This record gives sequence, C-alpha cells and structure tokens, in this order.
Amino acid sequence: MRIFESRAVRALTAALAVGVIATGCSSDRDKGGDEGKGGEKKDTFVFAGAGDPGSLDPALASDGETFRVTRQAFEALLEHEPGGSKLVGGLAEKWSSNEDGTVWTFNLRKGVKFHDGEVFNAAAVCANYDHWFNWTGTYQLDAVSYYWRSIMGGFAKNEDKETAKPNYKSCTAKDENTAVIEVNEPSANLPGGFSLNSLAIHSPKSIEEEKKQAATAKGDAISYPKYSTEVGVLAGTGPYKYVKWNKGNKEVSLTRFDDYWGEKAKIKNLVFRTIDTEEGRRQALQAGDIDGYDLVAPADVKTLEGEGFEVPTRDVFNLFYLGMTQEANPALKKKEVREAIAHAIDRENIVKTQLPEGGKVATQFMPDTIAGYSDQVKTYAFDTAKSKALLKDAGESKLNVKFCYPTEVTRPYMPAPQDIFELMKSDLEKAGVTVTPKPMKWAPDYLDATEQGSCDLHMLGWTGDFNDGYNFIGTWFAGYDKQWGFKDKALFDAVNAGSKVGDPAARTEAYKKANEAIMEYLPGLPISSSPPAIAFAKNVNPPKVSPLTQEYFAEASFK
Repeated sequence: MRIFESRAVRALTAALAVGVIATGCSSDRDKGGDEGKGGEKKDTFVFAGAGDPGSLDPALASDGETFRVTRQAFEALLEHEPGGSKLVGGLAEKWSSNEDGTVWTFNLRKGVKFHDGEVFNAAAVCANYDHWFNWTGTYQLDAVSYYWRSIMGGFAKNEDKETAKPNYKSCTAKDENTAVIEVNEPSANLPGGFSLNSLAIHSPKSIEEEKKQAATAKGDAISYPKYSTEVGVLAGTGPYKYVKWNKGNKEVSLTRFDDYWGEKAKIKNLVFRTIDTEEGRRQALQAGDIDGYDLVAPADVKTLEGEGFEVPTRDVFNLFYLGMTQEANPALKKKEVREAIAHAIDRENIVKTQLPEGGKVATQFMPDTIAGYSDQVKTYAFDTAKSKALLKDAGESKLNVKFCYPTEVTRPYMPAPQDIFELMKSDLEKAGVTVTPKPMKWAPDYLDATEQGSCDLHMLGWTGDFNDGYNFIGTWFAGYDKQWGFKDKALFDAVNAGSKVGDPAARTEAYKKANEAIMEYLPGLPISSSPPAIAFAKNVNPPKVSPLTQEYFAEASFK
C-alpha cells in the first residue's frame, strides 16, 4: 500500500502564515484597522479578477477565473498545501492506493456538512463521481466536461467515437466514512486529479436537481443549465457559500459558512468583481474600491510596491502557446507551414515587452520547473527569411489564416492578449501571411471555439493543476483533440509512454522523450512561461499565494 499524508495541519499552517504577515507589517497598519470609510467594521473583501466566471458549477469549468470563485465554495477529496504544489488531504483526511494504482481508498473527514445542511459522507462522494460518469449529450463535449474527460477518459456510454475509453470503473461507499474509487488502468493523472476543483463534491440534493436540467449546444455556442448560472441549487462544503451572481455588475457574492468543518473564514463576505483591464484593476486598488486583484501588469509591480501595497509574485508554473488547428485550415497539415509559423514569431520580443521580470521563452510544452523538461528538443529560432522560404517550398506563399484571440481577460501566462496578438500578427505579416483577426469574449465564447477547433490559430496557455509533467503534455497530446485537429499514433504513444510508469526516474525520462517527439512534430508553438503577480491593499493580510493560482480567501483578514 502507498499511504499519503493528511491535510490535518492546513488550518494551523494558514493561521500561522497570516500571523507572520500581520506581525511583520504591524508598524504599517493604518489607524482604524479594519474599519470602513464611515468608521464601521469592514466585513467585505472585494477581489478583482480579469474575466467573468463561466459557471458556478466547477464540474462544468476549465478556466481559472471560474475556479477562483468555485474553489471558495467547493472542496475536493485532496488539495494542495497553501502556497505550494504538494498534495495534502482535503475532504479526505487520508488516502491510499493498491500497488497497481487502480484502487484508491479515501478515509473521509467526519462532521462535515454541505451548505444546504446535508451530511457529507462516502455515499455523497460516489453520487458525484457516478453522476459525472453518466453524463450524456452536450455534457460529453470537451468544452463542458473537459476535466472529467482529461482525468477519467470517457463516459458510461460514449456518444462520440473519438471519445477515449473511460478509465473510471466504480465508486463504492465501503462504509459511511470510507469511499473506494476504482479505475481500469494506472494513470499519471492520479492522485493529482482527485485535487481538481472540477471534481469537488456537491451535496446529494444538488446532484438530484442537476440531473433534471441539461446543457445544450448549437454549433460552437453552448448554453449551460440554469442551475449553474443562478444561486440556489448548488451546495458545497467550502468556507464560503454563494449569495448572488449579479452578471450586470459583473460580481459574484459569497458569505461565510458558519458550519464549516475547518477554521472559519476570517472575513464575513467575499465578492469577486470582474475588471477586464490591467489599468482598471490597478486604479480600483489605488482608489480603495477593491481589496486585491490578480494579474498585475509587469510595469505596475514596482509602482504598487513603492506605494505600500503588497505585490507577491507566484513561482513559475505555466505555459503560454500559439495553437494551430489542422482541421480548421488544411495548410497547417503541412509540417513546413507549421515550422514557417514558428520561425516567424519573435518570442524574445514578446517576453521582453509583455511579460514580467522572470519570464522565459519556452522551448517545449512545459516549464523548466517540471520534471521531464528536456534540453534536447528541436528549437525554432526567429527567422523571417527562413519562414518565407518554408512557405514557398510548401506552396503556401499566399497563406491565409483566421487568428482568434480573447478579449476582456488577462491570464497568468498571457498578461495582455490583444498586445501579444498584435505582435504575432505583425510578425506573421512580415513573413507574407495574411491574418484575419477574430476577437472573442473569453468565457464561454473563446474557450468553446478553441476547444471545438474552430480557429486556424489561437492563443492559450496552462497553469499546472498538479505537479506532474503529464498534466501539461498529456493535457494536449495524449490523443486526438479538436483543439489541434490531428491524429498521430506515434506521437500519442510517446506522450502516453510515461503515464503508467511507477518509477519517478523512468517517468521523467519518458516525459523528456515525449517532449522531444512533440517538438519534432510541432503541433503548435510554445511561446513562454512567466511568474504572475497578485496585489493586495495595505490593510490586508493576504492569503498564501499559490504557484497553481489556487488561493484560499478564507485565509485573508483585515489588519
């Protein structure tokens, strides 16, 4: 048996972290402490994100802006230690697996309640996993059930021949506080996948109501079920619970769950507000309209620090790339064309002008902080002349591409999407490529379109969900994916070679070989990795910042 340690000390760790911050900053506290402008005690923390959440149901999400909200209300079986990437207990105090990694046993916390008063137990865990496994119709689309498909493969009844054979086998409530989840084959996605907020546990009452509603799709447009866009049905176990989603004002409001099993949230009310420009978020913080915001513009870091704001920088744990969809544009099926695009892009200039200090040009589809990074991959230097020559040799001197890019958003790996797009567009045009821009709202339009393979070129990225190389390369290249639109068994086999290897050293070597195979095939172009910054007001004791961008705002307090 492989036994993994518990998260029993998480609340204590968080409390100590806040205490250290408070002690270290005590001489800088403003008079009045946590009082509001009118002298009243401040009981609401307002945090500004760069984009709207797509859903209040984490199971239907795949983007960080949604998870930032849902993580405060929903908890998974496992979590990561505050500020790090080490797995610790969540709703499960302890967990173990058999030697093959196919049977996972979770010893659950006792005395945990859902927001609707239901009791958390093993039956609730199994109700959730079985619910996701039995999704049908639109729920089986990548854009809707992305993470379930990534971690557990397919469904009880796959409706798409391209959907992988499901790896999920069963969930059994061995007793009230012991859940056993079985999979068909060992996977590098486990146990990390059990920490995903997409697989956070819902109240059994929520599940029953969810079954009565359905997501629908028409072309690239997906309509999410009513329960996932309105407060009322969804109930988790987290330190905060939903109060209101005011889409007109771009705000989601939560309040403290007083029956929370762990340490209670230090601030009563939590509001997430969308401010889609870096300048707008900075000005709101400086004006005192918000208490913190994410994705600080690189040029603003020193300014805010000089004014006394706290601006911690996360460790590098992300990858930004230019995606190429071969089925959207047949010219991209030619390797020479993909190589020409790679040589056309001046990645050094993007890093130098658009990324924060510490940003790096990427040579492969994972950052150099992940085991499995290879220094033997084929590289593609910026060379406009070579790009033109490759296009000519491929018979594509007059190449036309539809280039999608997101608006109203900033991502940890992509500080200024439109500015980065304009740089890439200019580089491609210098190589003779005609670019048709297609700006799209981030969620759900852009995410749906890219995941359905509707764009010739697009910009996306990834912040690791857990610390394993397969969480990067396996996410994109373990098998056919509409985002890339190609089928290459040799490449897929290379990527999957390490996913079932138990020995860490052997797995790392397999990932290195996979990275080399990926960059030889060149399905897209990795652009960069960067350390995103997050900012907090002067009167805030911040939560521990996470390289996974998984902050728990229940840890925050006012000085």
